Amino acid sequence: MNTKNLKSPLQLFLMVGLVLLLNSCVNATKKSVDKDTKTTTYPSDVIPFMNKWSILLGDGTRSEKLTNYEHKNFFYVSNDGTTDWVVYKTPNSGVTSRTSSNTRTELGQLQHWIPETGGKLTGSLKVMHVSTTGDARVPSSYAVVVGQIHSDEGHENEPLKIYYKKFPGHTKGSVFWNYEINTEGDNSKRWDYSTAVWGDDMSVIGSDFTSYPDEPKNGIQLGEEFSYEINVHNGIMYLTFTSEGHETVKFTKNLLKSEFAVYSDIPQQVLTLYGSRGRDGTERKNAYAGEMQYFKQGAYNQANGKSTKSETYNGDIEKQYANGSYTEVWFRDGTLGSGKAPN
Repeated sequence: MNTKNLKSPLQLFLMVGLVLLLNSCVNATKKSVDKDTKTTTYPSDVIPFMNKWSILLGDGTRSEKLTNYEHKNFFYVSNDGTTDWVVYKTPNSGVTSRTSSNTRTELGQLQHWIPETGGKLTGSLKVMHVSTTGDARVPSSYAVVVGQIHSDEGHENEPLKIYYKKFPGHTKGSVFWNYEINTEGDNSKRWDYSTAVWGDDMSVIGSDFTSYPDEPKNGIQLGEEFSYEINVHNGIMYLTFTSEGHETVKFTKNLLKSEFAVYSDIPQQVLTLYGSRGRDGTERKNAYAGEMQYFKQGAYNQANGKSTKSETYNGDIEKQYANGSYTEVWFRDGTLGSGKAPN
């Protein structure tokens, strides 16, 4: 028998098997390495303007370095199957800012400006959740603020807050914006005037703790995208709101000359909501002229355990997230820059 001829096929078979085994090991190692070194997608990868902001999270954490920054409980990226979104999430009870009883995961603009020089902020977003508990008679129940202009001087009031609000059991919620007066004298008499964009304004409330008004017919659903543009130019605030399937809505507001400088100018909406609490002040004649301002964007939760009597589970964030006591807002785009002359 010729054993030489038998050895060659056997050796070849063994060599081929060894090569296949080694290749399999190499591929398995490569997959493991790829998995271990997979890069995180940060909010700054989705919306690059993060270097122009600081942030306050719902647990009181602050940061001024938002490039390649995230926090999995409050500020991170999620993909809906087609698009990356920056998620802002915050409970009904956590650690709040110095001037508020409400928690927030919200950006604060680092560079400040006065209305005369102005600035411009845009955002494209969808609200995914608002608190499911609260007192239906309180205007800020079941609501979140998704964009602001905030004063950094004087009373530190807010010439603009953009809200989304949805009552429990309703399919559609409302988008509206509030103007807070720059109060003449004692700021305890301050108030907000609310204007509807889609749906109702803030003054539409329930008749008792758990009785809700009719659902707005032209409202915005949770998860339905809409966009806003805030453009302050030469002291005039120009607002534009857009959403597919809804009428584009625009507003103009003078930030240098008050509409509410005398008592007779106070709208009935304000007297109804605030009059019984003694909050019926007038505004200084030049409104916010010459006062330092800055933009804010994200999720400023309006639900709390005090004024809106929302459920807070003694401040346990994990329990709040598990039981609907939180707000969550997703942004896919945003810009920040100088104010421009309107088209």
